[in-house]
Amino acid sequence: MSEKNTQDFENLSKETSKEKEIKEESPKTGKNKRSDKAASSSEKVDQETKASEAKSEDQSEDLLKKVTELKQKYDEVEDKYLRAEAEMANMNTRFKKEQEKLLKYDGQNLAKDVLPVIDNLDRALKIEVEDEASKQIKRGIELVYKDMEKALSANHIIKIEALGQAFDPTKHQAVKSVQAENGQKPETVVEVFQDGYMLKDRVLRPAMVVVAQ
Repeated sequence: MSEKNTQDFENLSKETSKEKEIKEESPKTGKNKRSDKAASSSEKVDQETKASEAKSEDQSEDLLKKVTELKQKYDEVEDKYLRAEAEMANMNTRFKKEQEKLLKYDGQNLAKDVLPVIDNLDRALKIEVEDEASKQIKRGIELVYKDMEKALSANHIIKIEALGQAFDPTKHQAVKSVQAENGQKPETVVEVFQDGYMLKDRVLRPAMVVVAQ
């Protein structure tokens, strides 16, 4: 082999070796690039996941806040409803009591207007008469008086017991006081100037009395 051919062969061998080195290095370089790309993609996915989780957490907090606000509003509405219902029940109870009271003491004003008539009849009966004509008139007055008392009693209007009773300021009105005598007990009614009357458990008019002291 000539010297020239030997040199050409060496050059070709060098070029072949270089190409082989380039080919061997190329796959490694490509693999590194793919690895870097995968790592970058994974990091991006992690960031997106974290962002999604943060967004989801924020949404959960907002939802919880709205639920709390709605519950508070519901509690306020429920409280107002219960208060209104209680007030309505109280109003209904008061109305029923007032109605019962009106029915219970129905006719009170009429009774008060009738009492002076009873007083006049009572005074007329206390007058002493001797002639027959006057006695007949007195008997007629007595019948009217009894009928009036019967009518009052039928409507739950009764005379207050006073004479000989212990003085009761809720039923008796003391117009005079006298010294107790002849075994009379202190604070006892010894005389009645005017009869008192009650309508059921209400005093229409207290009895006007004299009390021993």
